[in-house]
Amino acid sequence: MQTGKYDLLIHGGLVVDGTGTPGVTADIAVVDGRIVAIGDLAGSGATEVIDATGKVVCPGFVDPHTHYDAQLFWDPYATPSCQHGVTSVVMGNCGFSIAPLGDDSDAEYLAAMLVRVEGMSPAALAEGVDWDWRSFGDFLGRFEGKLGVNVAGMVGHSALRRMVMKDDAVSREATATELVEMQRVLAESLEAGGLGFSTSRSFTHSDGDGRPVPSRAAAVDEVVALCGVCANYPGTTLEWVADGCMNGFTDDEVDLMTRMSLAARRPVNWNVLTIDSARPDDYRNQLAACDRVAEAGGRAVALTMPILVGMNMHFHSFCALYSLPDWGDVMNMEHAEKVAALGDPETRRFLEERAASPDAGVFSRLTGWSLYRIGDTFSDANEGLKGRLVGDIARERGQRDFYTLLDIVLADDLRTVLWPGPTDDDPSSWLMRQAAWDHDHVMIGGSDAGAHLDRMAGASYTTQWLADCLRGRQLATLEGAIAHMTDVPARFFGIRERGRITEGWHADLVVLDPATVGAGEFQMRNDLPGNSPRLYADAIGIERVYVNGTCTVLDGTPTGNLPGRVLRSGTDTETTGIPADA
Repeated sequence: MQTGKYDLLIHGGLVVDGTGTPGVTADIAVVDGRIVAIGDLAGSGATEVIDATGKVVCPGFVDPHTHYDAQLFWDPYATPSCQHGVTSVVMGNCGFSIAPLGDDSDAEYLAAMLVRVEGMSPAALAEGVDWDWRSFGDFLGRFEGKLGVNVAGMVGHSALRRMVMKDDAVSREATATELVEMQRVLAESLEAGGLGFSTSRSFTHSDGDGRPVPSRAAAVDEVVALCGVCANYPGTTLEWVADGCMNGFTDDEVDLMTRMSLAARRPVNWNVLTIDSARPDDYRNQLAACDRVAEAGGRAVALTMPILVGMNMHFHSFCALYSLPDWGDVMNMEHAEKVAALGDPETRRFLEERAASPDAGVFSRLTGWSLYRIGDTFSDANEGLKGRLVGDIARERGQRDFYTLLDIVLADDLRTVLWPGPTDDDPSSWLMRQAAWDHDHVMIGGSDAGAHLDRMAGASYTTQWLADCLRGRQLATLEGAIAHMTDVPARFFGIRERGRITEGWHADLVVLDPATVGAGEFQMRNDLPGNSPRLYADAIGIERVYVNGTCTVLDGTPTGNLPGRVLRSGTDTETTGIPADA
């Protein structure tokens, strides 16, 4: 161990600084958690010296759309995101923060909602979270000194409504008095460091009882009034999800998004832009919506994933298939009734027809039944089917693909694990994605990390994309991809002095091997509280991760160090403007 004037010296790596400019071989010196020198520092001493020859050194990745709100209570590293090089996360998206709370009934309601809408384990939420807070400030305070990543939290609309309106939150518009109280609580939450305001008007979002989540019952004027509170607090932003995010925006949705941005004097990001060459009009509509918001003086930015997210599905419990048009009526049946319905020829015909209809929108990408690969099976009838494509099995049986899939599922009493083969994995779709990545109104993100734990694994998008850039399709440069995952989201949220390798900035750093960086195979792990499962992919080639100058991940394993910080609006963020203020 050397000693000298530096705490940390990373020597000889290819420094890709996050700005998109070509990488250069250089040394990086860190003191007190900040970068103090970049260049040829040969001969300099440091407490810790790392030889990064042949490796890439880049800023830590910023994930703009996560749901780690609960998981951080038992997992301060936000695994597996941290192993994949993520050093800062934004949580509380889609209106689904777990603060503020008015009383224990609010906690019970929000927990049940997260089970239904975000696929979180009831056992994990009960055993891993004590729900012992009330204000948003209390909630953020629970993480101080207990984080392996930096964390910023949006204030969720559904939590606000539930706190103020209780059971009425899902069924009616707010009174003037109730709206004033929601504005007061939101202001208090932003004052305490909330990053901004998030809301949902998406048809896909239902609470624990199957009713629309509270934010979906809000009047347009309520949404705009709450956005307006953000105008009084520096360094805040907006996030929302609506039907149009998946099916193409209506004029009313574009108008609302514009009003939101103008009322707050802040940008709004929405999740998620799904690109499919079979539906090019949807893609054009969504980008045109962002253009229209900009023309009116606001700013709207679409999140999009640079990979096809690995997921599994089954008919036993909630998954994306429930969102296909008119499927919910069948999929929400009691078990025995659902089994009977899925065996009924008329019901099968109806489900197949509705899945193929234009009403399926973005979910049409899940209807390539022949491309579904069979995962785990549970019956003698399905012995030997694991790993096989439904289309191949259907040809052997002389059946329609969809009917074959249902027969397999029924033989397992609905427990069959299914791996969908997306219909948008074609050259034209990838070229459309490549064009979108550099669009002014597009940002990389939408992992949903921390949610949908038993059926989706978006947290590995950082390493998967880098592998694709370096050794796969090569649709983006290494420098461009890193900029998209570091500086671009950091600048959108106004996160101060993070997202680049710059002297004086915080030392959130990743050391990776460009020859091997990637993600492992997806697997189920029962490592959540209550022995609950989650879909997981190991990181490959991420050798070291530093948060605020301290190593948090070494060769894929968290170190036990907890240098992460709560990123509070106005203190750790600065205001990002909109065209109307230029």
